[in-house]
Amino acid sequence: MDEALLDHKLKEYLEENKNNFEKYLLNQAVNVREKINDILRVGDIDLINNAHNLTHFIIDGNKQDKLSAFAKQEGVAWATFSLTLSFKLEWIQAIRRTLWIFIQKYSNEIQAISIVTFFELEKQINNQIDYFLNEFFINYSTYKDALISSQRKVVESLSVPIIPITPSICILPLIGSVDTFRTSILEEKVLTEIGRLHIQTLIIDLSGIKEMETEVIDHLMKIIYGTSMMGCRAVITGLRPDVVRQMIQLGIKFDKETQTFGTLQQALNKYLINKE
Repeated sequence: MDEALLDHKLKEYLEENKNNFEKYLLNQAVNVREKINDILRVGDIDLINNAHNLTHFIIDGNKQDKLSAFAKQEGVAWATFSLTLSFKLEWIQAIRRTLWIFIQKYSNEIQAISIVTFFELEKQINNQIDYFLNEFFINYSTYKDALISSQRKVVESLSVPIIPITPSICILPLIGSVDTFRTSILEEKVLTEIGRLHIQTLIIDLSGIKEMETEVIDHLMKIIYGTSMMGCRAVITGLRPDVVRQMIQLGIKFDKETQTFGTLQQALNKYLINKE
């Protein structure tokens, strides 16, 4: 039988036995069938409908571009919603097994498939499924990496929130834990923003800091020194007693240009209210 005609006949057979195909498929994918509704709800991904689309692309060997586009679409969707990869792998392997079951049924019920045709069909179908899986995982990884990178940039930006309150005065409220990684981001962002915004006074509020290691305190002092070198006055507020004790023990002290206040409100009173 002509290969194109066989592909057409197979697709017709699968369409006529669509409901039975779905039942066999669900029996093959034991773990995934319990998650079908969840995946549909979370990612708007219809696994059953996608399985039918995939089988059509697989059987039709001339639709490589559509198979590639479908794999990309699936990879991006699964990466976006952080869906479990093991479910995807189980689902595709279940589609592979179910498809071969129905090819056997077709050969027994409708048209016997010769040995030569069978091996050609085996090569085409398995190569297409492997190609889909490869394209899916490449696109999943690429998009996931880009997503993580984008999210990290957002987190980094949020971890150093420089807030302008006048054209020349900004506040940098630091909240949570500050480690060496965060101080590296802090240094880059502070110096860049001082130059970009022409900040003359930077109020660094430390009242929200839970704890600071010795290395972090030392790095913070370098940031304050760098701020001064760029012609910007550093104002420190909200130093906690334990941090002050650490600084005393380490012999660290601010230079004469750096001012300190007990609270952010006190600094605002001086640089905003009194100034006005």
